[in-house]
Amino acid sequence: MDRTSLIVELNGRGLRDAAASGPLYKRLALALAGLVQEGLLKPGAALPAERDLAEALQLGRVTVRNAYRDLLTSGTLESRHGSGTFVSQKVERMEQSLWRLSSFSADMRSRGRSPAARILSRTVSEPSPEETFLLALGVDEPVLRLDRLRLADGLPLAIERSVIPTKFLAEQAAGEGSLYDALTANGFRPVHALQRLTAVTLDPSSATTLNVQAGAPALLIERISRLADQRIVEYTRSHYRGDAYDFVAELKIGDDL
Repeated sequence: MDRTSLIVELNGRGLRDAAASGPLYKRLALALAGLVQEGLLKPGAALPAERDLAEALQLGRVTVRNAYRDLLTSGTLESRHGSGTFVSQKVERMEQSLWRLSSFSADMRSRGRSPAARILSRTVSEPSPEETFLLALGVDEPVLRLDRLRLADGLPLAIERSVIPTKFLAEQAAGEGSLYDALTANGFRPVHALQRLTAVTLDPSSATTLNVQAGAPALLIERISRLADQRIVEYTRSHYRGDAYDFVAELKIGDDL
């Protein structure tokens, strides 16, 4: 819906109807929400700036600001730093098993979704003291640091920050596809891993990358993966959108109960 059509639709929804009840900003918020629910405003659509919409509708800027605030709070709209206000892209929640080791790409393909990755940074350097310990490396063994934004059907879902010894994967071999596929192609297939999950909130930079509000809930997942011979092949810290994932585990009663 273009700007002109939006203004026509909003003016046709009785914003100034003398018989209407409630504050004007509430009526504007309801009108905008109705356009979203009816599919006239599509997910990801940009809305006019507060000043522009106020002038076009001949309303006070505070009225528009309060309407936007209500819709941001309800999740109908989302604010992107430096870009403006948009109709929220609805995220279908997914269940992720905690007992099966799989890559993001394989998991998305199993759901019939198209996985992708956008490289945020890619460097090779000596490991930090913590990485030397976690990866069981010598101080002079270089590592590849690969930060990527992971997407499914074009929707950003996670930020992955991986550290991999270059003896397992060279810089030029790591790109926008599955890391596990690349490792397997090199003869270094991860077969088991230890994961730790922590509930966190997103800092402004990560939130902007994931197209959510700063402070939005997320799951921090730290994974250490091993080869069949127990060598550590990967250490990854990932921030998954909290509105997209439910992690589930199957539990069984132990023999001692």
